[in-house]
Amino acid sequence: MSTSKPSRILLIVIICLCSALAFSILALLANIFEKKVEGKNPFFRVVELTDDTEDPTIWGKNFPQQYDDYNRTVDMMRTKYGGSEGIPREPTEDDPRDVTSYSKLDIIPQLKLMWAGYAFAKDFREERGHAYMLEDQLFTGRHIVPQPGTCMNCHASVYVPFKKLGDGDIIKGSEKFNPMPYKEAMKHVKYPVSCIDCHDSQTMELRVTRPAFIAGIREVKALEGIPDYDVNTMATHQEMRTFACAQCHVEYYFKGDQKRLVYPWSKGLKVENMLEYYDEVGFKDWQHKETGAPMLKVQHPEFEMWSQGIHAQAGVSCADCHMPYQRVGALKISDHHVRSPLLNINNACQTCHKVSEDNLLKRTEKIQDRHVNLVHTTLDALVDLIYDIKKASKKGVSEDKIKIAQDFQRKASFYVDYVEAENSSGFHAAQEAARILGESINFSRLGQLALREDKN
Repeated sequence: MSTSKPSRILLIVIICLCSALAFSILALLANIFEKKVEGKNPFFRVVELTDDTEDPTIWGKNFPQQYDDYNRTVDMMRTKYGGSEGIPREPTEDDPRDVTSYSKLDIIPQLKLMWAGYAFAKDFREERGHAYMLEDQLFTGRHIVPQPGTCMNCHASVYVPFKKLGDGDIIKGSEKFNPMPYKEAMKHVKYPVSCIDCHDSQTMELRVTRPAFIAGIREVKALEGIPDYDVNTMATHQEMRTFACAQCHVEYYFKGDQKRLVYPWSKGLKVENMLEYYDEVGFKDWQHKETGAPMLKVQHPEFEMWSQGIHAQAGVSCADCHMPYQRVGALKISDHHVRSPLLNINNACQTCHKVSEDNLLKRTEKIQDRHVNLVHTTLDALVDLIYDIKKASKKGVSEDKIKIAQDFQRKASFYVDYVEAENSSGFHAAQEAARILGESINFSRLGQLALREDKN
C-alpha cells in the first residue's frame, strides 16, 4: 500500500526537525567543550614572557582584555570627592602636559599653611589614574626640592631596574637605586606600574616586588605572632589581592642618607603606632616655616586605613572593589581598569550589596560629606594653633611652652594629614577616620592651652 503524499511530507518535516535538533545539540556540545577548554586555558601564549619583560604592550599580546582595561586608566572621571578631572593647561618647556588634574591647594587652602616650608605647599594635585603616575611625578612642582630615586618606588615599574642594578637581587638593586638623584634614577625606568610589578611572568600568580613592603608586612605579622613571614609564599590569594596594591598605597619615609624606603609598621598599623615610631627614631620631614616645629608629611596610607575598616574585617580585598571580577566569555578575570568603585557600582558593590546603585551612591556620599566637613573643621583647628604659636613667639612666651605647643602641632598635623592624604574621603574606615580627626582637634586645642600664661 503506497504512502500518501501528506504522510511523506510530514515524514520529511520530522526528519528535518530531528536533523536540526541534532545539529543544534552537537553545536551546543561543541560550544560547551570550547568554553571548557577556554576556561582551562585562560590565555593564549602568543609571545614568551620572561622575568625581565617590563613592557606592558608585550604582556598585552597574551592578555589583550587585561591590557585593554589597563590602558583605560587614562580615563579622567570625577566622583564627588575624588577621581580626576582633566584641566587644560598651556604646555611649557619644563612641563609638556596639556592636561592635568586640579590643585588641592586651591580646594583646601589650609594645606598651604599646614605644609609651610615644604614642597607640598608648592604643588599638590588630585591623583590621576595609573597611566599618569610616572609623568605626573616627573613634572610636579615639588622638584623645587631635590628628590631621590626612592620616590619612584610607587610611581614607576622598578622591578626590572632593581634586578639589573642588583644582579638579580631586588633588595641590593633598590639600595643602589634609592639614593640616586631623581634625574639619574629616571634613566633606569621606562614605564609606570606594569604587569610585571604584580604578576609572576610564568605562572601569572600575584606577587609583591617592593622590598619595603616585604620587610614591612613581616614586621606586622610578627606582631600577630607569625615569625619570619614571607608574603610571596605564605599569603593567600585573597590576601594578595590586597598586598599587591599595598606595595604602594601606604605611608612611608626615606631612612638615612641611603634614602631607604621604610614602612613604619614595627609598632602596628594605626596612626598612633606610626607616630610613636617616628618620635622614637627622631625623624622629621621638615621644619615648619612659620613655627619652627619639627614636622611629618604623610603619604597615602590607604592600606593602613582600610585595615581598620569594616570591609577589611569582612575579608574584602582592594581588588574586590577597585578591580572587581568580570566575565569575558568563559573567563572570569579582574577588571584592570583600576578606578573608584563609585564609577563601577554594579560590579564593585552590588555583588554583595543587594540594593540599587542610587541607594549605594547616596549612602557613600553621605559618609563622605560628613567626613569632608570634619576634615575642614580639623584643619581650621590646626591653623588656629599655628597662628597662636606665631603670636606667642612674638610676645616672648617661654621656650618651654613653645616647644610643648610645637609638639602638639606635629601631632595634630600628622593626624589630620594622615586622613586627608588617604584617598577614600573617609570611606575605607569612616569611624577610624573620625576618631583620628577628633584626636587631631584635641591636639590643636591642647597646644593652644599650653601657650596660655599660668594664672595663680
